[in-house]
Amino acid sequence: MAEGVVVTGMGIVSSIGFNVDETLHSLMIGKTGIGKISILETIHRDEFVLGEIKLTHQQLMEKLGVDLNLPWTRTALLGVWAARQAYQSAGLSKNSGKRIGLVSASTVGGMDRSELYYKDFLTDAIHKSHIDTHHAGNSTEMIADDLNIHDYLTTISTACSSSLNSIMFGARLLKHNLLDAVIVGGTDALSRFTLNGFNTLMILDHEHCRPFDATRRGLNLGEGAGYLVLERTSDAIAGKKQVIAQVAGYANANDAFHQTASSDNGEGPFLAMQRAVAKAGITPQDIDYINVHGTGTDNNDLTEGVAMKRLFGDHVPLFSSTKAFTGHTLGATGVIESIISILSMNIDKVFPNINFKEVIEEINFVPVSQLTDLNISHVLTNSFGFGGNDSSVVFSKVPSNISRS
Repeated sequence: MAEGVVVTGMGIVSSIGFNVDETLHSLMIGKTGIGKISILETIHRDEFVLGEIKLTHQQLMEKLGVDLNLPWTRTALLGVWAARQAYQSAGLSKNSGKRIGLVSASTVGGMDRSELYYKDFLTDAIHKSHIDTHHAGNSTEMIADDLNIHDYLTTISTACSSSLNSIMFGARLLKHNLLDAVIVGGTDALSRFTLNGFNTLMILDHEHCRPFDATRRGLNLGEGAGYLVLERTSDAIAGKKQVIAQVAGYANANDAFHQTASSDNGEGPFLAMQRAVAKAGITPQDIDYINVHGTGTDNNDLTEGVAMKRLFGDHVPLFSSTKAFTGHTLGATGVIESIISILSMNIDKVFPNINFKEVIEEINFVPVSQLTDLNISHVLTNSFGFGGNDSSVVFSKVPSNISRS
């Protein structure tokens, strides 16, 4: 087997599960995590539904056993939760002698805490310590400290493609022999700022989102974190690691069309998918399943469909969006859906595009709407962000001669 990059560990937390097993169970039974708002303090509590993790900030700190004297953000706490899982499942150790790095993504950063500050900055300023946690890199630093990772760390923030780009960057670090193992992924928490911002853009659905449906009215926001451990294939084999999947191909592109919308012909999404497939050394016909970005907005689903039609012609693979399960987790969505894609591939099942009822006339595509058996060798996952930050990754099944989890 040619030298490449493989996944040796995974960790995830979202509204549908606190770990990989719980996530898989929810996907198998079609259980959504989107519902009424009960954790986020907002005037829109009764207006929207969200993919919330039903633990308060205090409960999260206590559950994780972190130092309560530190200025923790919800974004950092969720990141620590998922990154610990990935680290442990890959059998990593600070005493291994390996060069271990962390490439973490976030768009929300520490806004869930720093947005509290403006209320009291003229008086007691009790939230002043959270000003330094506002930037996207704070959660990366907190996760690295928690796992004692100091060989390399960096943060990626490219809107909703952030954590897919962290996977690409981590793979390149390994291929250039700059690290021996790298934890890649992302974390984002719900905040009033993001809810209000997306509401201002008028792309939130007041009801459960309906990706790739003609009646779609917008997205549901969610929160969560996910991380993969990547290692070189030869190192994983030598270390007798359980190999979960191959990172076969990846690419990002930008159609430079609009601050928040894709071009009518889906140029950026098309280029990202086309180049990821080519880098994997396969043809479009070899893709068995696509975990689409599928936000449920009018623009995204139509232009993503147009891009798919450009690449696959009349032979579009089975596809589904899983955002109706988790909500749109922004900077974490790429890695969360990568984990879902890997699970789909390893159990040979396509998870459903729940809430779908009516086909989009312009593209005439019908997503998979129920749990479906399918022999999957190659899965393509997409994440497209504001500003045209479009990314795609191809994961491939591990050959039978390699140890699999």
